[in-house]
Amino acid sequence: MPDQSNVSPDRTPRVEVPVDVLCLGESMALFVPTEAGPPERVRMWTRTVGGAESNVACHLAGMGVAAAWVSAVGDDAFGRAVADFVAGFGVDVSRVRVDPSRPTGLYVKESDAGGSPVRYYRRGSAASAMGPELVAELPLDQVRIVHTSGITPALSDSCLALVRELVAAPRRTHLLSFDLNWRPALWRDRDPAVLRELAAAADIVLVGADEALAVWDADGPAAIRELLPEPGTLVVKQAEQGATLVERDPDTGRDRPPVVQPALRVDVVEPVGAGDAFAAGFLAATLAGAPPRRRLRAGHLQAAAVLRTTEDVCPPLPADLVTRLTEADDDEWAAAHLR
Repeated sequence: MPDQSNVSPDRTPRVEVPVDVLCLGESMALFVPTEAGPPERVRMWTRTVGGAESNVACHLAGMGVAAAWVSAVGDDAFGRAVADFVAGFGVDVSRVRVDPSRPTGLYVKESDAGGSPVRYYRRGSAASAMGPELVAELPLDQVRIVHTSGITPALSDSCLALVRELVAAPRRTHLLSFDLNWRPALWRDRDPAVLRELAAAADIVLVGADEALAVWDADGPAAIRELLPEPGTLVVKQAEQGATLVERDPDTGRDRPPVVQPALRVDVVEPVGAGDAFAAGFLAATLAGAPPRRRLRAGHLQAAAVLRTTEDVCPPLPADLVTRLTEADDDEWAAAHLR
């Protein structure tokens, strides 16, 4: 079997494309029921694509940021569908490996309120076979941010070794961004204590307040910062309450006063995917050198776009609206309501 490592998912030779943000993690075929009822009774499903890191890459590309997604897919129809979906948003997928012997992972959303809302079929997937050798192939000196999440180390021992290698790699030109992305179903047979180690080694950490409470028993931004004093930038997402940014002053080595930005009022259609959208908005604004409050607002605005749809990825809000709200005073921001 020929080596597939230098072949993109459509089997064309890899073309090096300059990127600002490189996102690494598994994406899968996703099946969503199109009718109500318990999953064993549902007969009609819609196939789409889902994955935290590729969601971030797609949002970034939609905002005009050069983004790449690195992963592995099977040499199958689902793998081609996943790669085509992500590439369709303008994301560079040329470094996605095609595994000739392992399948593309998939997961299923279940409409049964009494059962698990999501069921994974990803054990033994192509992405779960990724390992630390992949880091040597990444153009780390040619990107500004590398983004991954706590999902990847949960997939397998080799994926944990991959993330450990990634956090240990020299950062001559890039920052490492880590989103906790707590998925308890993936950690049933693994030790989540490693998540503290990985988050501590990152430059930018994004974590939901509810996630930190569940994983680390850390309640609120101050407790989370006490647990994670190492990252230069810590963002605590507090759902509809807003988000808190804690950053270290590089000159003094001490934390600046926390910056709190309330969330926008939004008529929510579905909350899934909002965290990835927030991460993308925040990272895009970070690349642009925006001040703290505007970075948080950029995250809220991108999350708001997703909250108003049933999709994990969607186009950003109109540019004139984004500009107006980003520059709004506190009263105008508080009065805004996206319906």
